[in-house]
Amino acid sequence: MAKTATRGRRKAPARGKSKARSSGGGLLPWAVIGIAAIGGIVAHDHWKSIQPMLARQSAPITRETAEPKPLVRKDVPPKQVALAAPMPKAVSPVPQSQPLPPAAIPTPMIQPIKAVPSPASPAVSETGRVAFGYCGQGAHINCVGDGGVFWYKGEKIVIADMASPVVDQARCDGERRVAFAAKSRLLALLNAGPFTMNAAGKAEPSGAPRVVSRDGRSFGAQLINEGLARKPGAAGGAWCA
Repeated sequence: MAKTATRGRRKAPARGKSKARSSGGGLLPWAVIGIAAIGGIVAHDHWKSIQPMLARQSAPITRETAEPKPLVRKDVPPKQVALAAPMPKAVSPVPQSQPLPPAAIPTPMIQPIKAVPSPASPAVSETGRVAFGYCGQGAHINCVGDGGVFWYKGEKIVIADMASPVVDQARCDGERRVAFAAKSRLLALLNAGPFTMNAAGKAEPSGAPRVVSRDGRSFGAQLINEGLARKPGAAGGAWCA
C-alpha cells in the first residue's frame, strides 16, 4: 500500500509538467498571430509612406527577373561587326556595236499663210448695200463726196472706169453744174439697191480704185453715157466750151 501511494505521488508532478508544456506550446501561435495583426494594422495606417519604399525595392528585382542577362560563353569569341562597304554604282552595260539608224532629216515647218485680200487683185469683189448721203464736215462713213468718189464703211472708193469734174475744182459754171449733177446721180445709183465692187488696182492715199456695177452694168459707163463723166485720161475742157 505504501508503494502504491508513493507511485501515485510521483506521477502527480509529471502531469503538471505536461500541462505547463502544453500551455506554453499553445500560446506561441497566438502570439505570432497577434504580432502579425498588429503589424497589419500599423502597415494599413502608414501605407502611403510604406508603398514607395516597397516599390523601389521591388523594381530592381522585377527588372532582373523580367530581363535575364544573356549568358556569356568564354569559349566563344565575340562577334566582329563588319563595316558596310559602299555599294558600287550600277554601271549600265555597254551595248555592243550595232548599226545606228540613219538620223532623221529635219524638215522645215511650213508656216500657214494667211489669206489677205489684196485690193489690187481684180478677182476680189464685194457686195454692198447701205444708205448713203452727202459727205459733210464730220467723219466720212457711207457718203458721196463727188461724182466719182464715195466712202463705203469708212473706206474711200474711187470709181476706176470714169472721171468726173469736182465741184471745188470746177473751172467754169458749166463744169460746176456737171459736177453737181454727177454727184447727185452717183448718190441715186448707190441707194437704188445692192451693188458690186471689183478691185481695179492697189489702194492709194487718194482712194481704192473699184469698178462699181449692178447687174453687170458699170456705174461709170452709165455716167459717161449720160454726159456726166468721161473716160479716164480724156481731155476735160469739154464742160467749159
